[in-house]
This record gives sequence, structure tokens and C-alpha cells, in this order.
Amino acid sequence: MKKMVMVVEDYDDIRTMMKVMIELYGYEVLLARDGSEAVENARQYHPDMILMDLSMPGMDGLTATKLIRQTDEQLAHIPIVAITGHGRSHAKQAYESGCDKILQKPINFNVLRPMLSAYLA
Repeated sequence: MKKMVMVVEDYDDIRTMMKVMIELYGYEVLLARDGSEAVENARQYHPDMILMDLSMPGMDGLTATKLIRQTDEQLAHIPIVAITGHGRSHAKQAYESGCDKILQKPINFNVLRPMLSAYLA
């Protein structure tokens, strides 16, 4: 069975590009447009990994990560990688909210691919 990666991103074009690339790497992809949808999808589908944009309208990625980590023990083990275009300014907050790693935008797929392999081996 294919491992499932949830991509949480509010921009349609970025979300679609990430979906296509991750599927090319052989993974199933679940999409979410904001933090609320990410929390709902995580609870329903239990993805193997989450790529979480931090800055989104409505519920942001930091809040969504905290909710995923704190409200459901079955989800606490899922690796969550923060995706941000704000440089290192969100790093401390991302780690405090429960993110395991941080990737900068624009996404470097030469970095993402081995990261997916390492977490989803």
C-alpha cells in the first residue's frame, strides 16, 4: 500500500504542483486548503506525513499542527514538516507547535524527495 502525504497549502497552483511531484515519487497525496481542513483530514485519513504551510487564512499551520498533536494520540507520531516563505522567522514557533522539520519556499524538490524517503521508509 502506498504511503499517504497530506499537502496543506492555500495557493492552488503550489498545492497542485506539490501533488504532481509527490505522486511522481510514488506516494498517495491528500490535499487540504487550510488548517481546519488539515485537522479534519488528519483525523479522518491518518496520513503518514504532513507538509504544512504555516501562513494561511483562517486557521494557520501553527494552530493546525498544535491541534493535530494535542487532540488525537493516534496522530501524535505523524511527521509534520513546516513549509514557509518567511525564512527562519517562524522556526522557533514551528518547532514549539510540534513540527519536526522546516522547508523553505520555494520548495526545492531535490531536498523534499530524500526527506520523504527518510520519513516514509
